Amino acid sequence: MKSFLAVALLGTAVIGGAAFAQSTQPVDRAATAATAQPADAKMALKGNWRASKLMGLNVYNEANEKLGDINELLVDKNGKIHAVVIGVGGFLGMGEHDIAVSMDKLKFVEEPVRTSSSGTSTTSRDTTTTGTASTTTTNRTTNDWIPDHAVMSGNKEQLKALPQFKYSDYN
Repeated sequence: MKSFLAVALLGTAVIGGAAFAQSTQPVDRAATAATAQPADAKMALKGNWRASKLMGLNVYNEANEKLGDINELLVDKNGKIHAVVIGVGGFLGMGEHDIAVSMDKLKFVEEPVRTSSSGTSTTSRDTTTTGTASTTTTNRTTNDWIPDHAVMSGNKEQLKALPQFKYSDYN
């Protein structure tokens, strides 16, 4: 009986000692850690775009002719976008000619593409037709984390003449 009591007291001391060693943070230290970020930390990201939303973004030239779409963003080890892979031509991804261009070759635009044609627009956005001119509009809000489209110099033939980008060439 004495040995049972001694084992029980020893076990309680060991378990209790471990519990006492785990102390909680004082309330004021936890409050300081929570308020370490500036009050306007949310506002610091306003006007930025999500990289995942740039994938598939249409690329046009200055004449509002669709050249292709963004297939990939190549990022260096520091997180800087090193190149943008654009799929030129093709239909539903088949027969595309991928090219890699530096980010400074693209201008991102947050306004809808304006087209003037005698037919209707083939974009997936809402189109309003007045006589022979059609204007493409969008229903998105101004801060939706994605530009409307990108603009790049050249035409499809010039871009298809550029060397094709192949991932296997860089392994």
